Amino acid sequence: MDDPRKDATAITRDRNAAVIDQLPFEDKRDFEEATRGFIAPLADGPVLKEDGDWVFDPHRLNFIEKGSEAPATVNPSLWRQGSLVAKGGLFKVVDRLYQVRNLDVSNLTIIEGDTGLIVVDPLISSETAKAAMDLYFAHRPKKPVVAVIHSHSHVDHYGGVRGVVDEADVLAGRTRIIAPEGFLESAVSENVMAGNVMTRRAMFQFGGLLAADPKGTVGVGLGTGVSLGTVTLIAPTDHITEARQRMVIDGLTFEFMPTPDTEAPAEMHWYIEELKAVTAAENCTHTLHNTYAIRGAQIRDPQAWSHYLNETIDRWSADSEVMYGMHHWPVWGQDRIVEMLSKGRDAYRYISDETLRLANHGHVPEEIGEMVALPESLATPWALREYYGTINHNVKATYAKYLGAYDGNPAHLHGLPPVEAGSKYVEFMGGPDEVIRKARESFEAGEYRWVAEVMNHVVFADPKNHEARELTADALEQMGYQTESSTWRNAFLNGAQELRLGTMTLPFEVGTGSPDTIRALTLPMIINYLGIRLNGPKAAGREITLNLTVTDTREEAVLRLANGSLSHSYERRSDNADAEVTTTREVLNRIVANELTIEDSIESGEVTVEPDPAPLIEIFSLMDRFSMWFPVIEP
Repeated sequence: MDDPRKDATAITRDRNAAVIDQLPFEDKRDFEEATRGFIAPLADGPVLKEDGDWVFDPHRLNFIEKGSEAPATVNPSLWRQGSLVAKGGLFKVVDRLYQVRNLDVSNLTIIEGDTGLIVVDPLISSETAKAAMDLYFAHRPKKPVVAVIHSHSHVDHYGGVRGVVDEADVLAGRTRIIAPEGFLESAVSENVMAGNVMTRRAMFQFGGLLAADPKGTVGVGLGTGVSLGTVTLIAPTDHITEARQRMVIDGLTFEFMPTPDTEAPAEMHWYIEELKAVTAAENCTHTLHNTYAIRGAQIRDPQAWSHYLNETIDRWSADSEVMYGMHHWPVWGQDRIVEMLSKGRDAYRYISDETLRLANHGHVPEEIGEMVALPESLATPWALREYYGTINHNVKATYAKYLGAYDGNPAHLHGLPPVEAGSKYVEFMGGPDEVIRKARESFEAGEYRWVAEVMNHVVFADPKNHEARELTADALEQMGYQTESSTWRNAFLNGAQELRLGTMTLPFEVGTGSPDTIRALTLPMIINYLGIRLNGPKAAGREITLNLTVTDTREEAVLRLANGSLSHSYERRSDNADAEVTTTREVLNRIVANELTIEDSIESGEVTVEPDPAPLIEIFSLMDRFSMWFPVIEP
């Protein structure tokens, strides 16, 4: 079929051209640092699974040539960032410290101990992590992995762990898994409890369904894209819990600092004495980061973020010679390290304090989002440009963190849902033809935000109105072409694509609740997740009590279905249960992961229910199964 995407309008071309004069494109330090220590390129072609399925293509941004002028359909600043994150391969940071970059959205860091290797943040997928290790071993001596460090609880920093280490070595004590306190709870709660909706929204944030070209995705700000391989998880053996916790790992002295509630609920910084190397994990990168991810996530605390960056300066900067990160490229020299950390410290503090200052004057999130702009000293540095996070949605996140989603205006307290509101708006504005006519005039004037807002009402009033869908798509497309933010660009262009082509229904479900993740859940977490899947209205009026025994872990629980909700008591039994349910944890994992039905598990004897399986079958019949392919930009 013909490409439905449009060219940049004259207004978009002018706005993008103006960016060249607004930012210091003559500053080439990032390009020098991004290539420093280069050893070897990435292999040609994409990373694939053993069965040939696609996992990740590190070459997807090869259309961005070094030093090339940005096309009119891409913000020049974002084009520059795309050219930087596309630089992949094996790099030497300092003696004994190496990184493989652009084999996933994150970096895999390898630290050479006295006898073995310490691997930091093994990417999203086991396939990309293994490819990174293979590249390292092609150029460095092959030694055993004696430790894996997870800097924080996001999947791109632990998901590939089985591509780096065998769990048997962990269980035998030959390999340590080191993570900040709360890592496991944060990892599984974010990736399971809200995993389905988060994955669908992540398609908009990361642009996985968009073509990689000047009219599509130009990366994700933190990297070129995210892998779609096998997500794995091995529970940590060691937790970092103290502010100055020191640990000698294979002859190297690490000093750790937990940084909770920053870029992740569980995160940490550390310093390696012998290498004079510091990392602020993902709290200091070459982009303004998210204090709220538009894929959906817990709101982060920019004040805490600022505090821990300041602590990192005070504690380690005087002795540090290099700072490496979990994304992007390192920086060398004390002045450059302090520049990065202090600018980040002040930017996140500024966002937090200005939001609350303006909120205390009575301004609401939409107003504050337009009012807050970083001062020139913070707005100019490339490392604080809005490639991943934006001031606008970070401000709204801070407002919601302190004051919630409601802005205090009673007219907004109980508004109409989108379909009903859309119908009323269109009726009040004179019907769809009149709304479209006026919106076309606004489009010609370059008022793309307004066109998208008003035409969204028409789409929700009548999702089959082709003219309305196309005009909304045109507006979103121009907004995508103009924005500096990769995540906003991907979201705008993905929305335009789905308005034109319809919501995708692909023959697979991509979820973050992988079997390995389900296996890491505690039994109470498993039952809480089943409670999320319970259809409350359907379950209302039913009362069922079950005693559950998990034989291999020797755990017991009471499950109570009442008043449309599923509660539980852990390590308890009921004398009045409707049935006694017995199974193993492995079978329970497969049932929760939808790999095994409750009926088949009972028939096979993997689950036994006495005296009658009917109550258990009924509970599962009341549970929803989530599909990732729900509509977002239409009802």
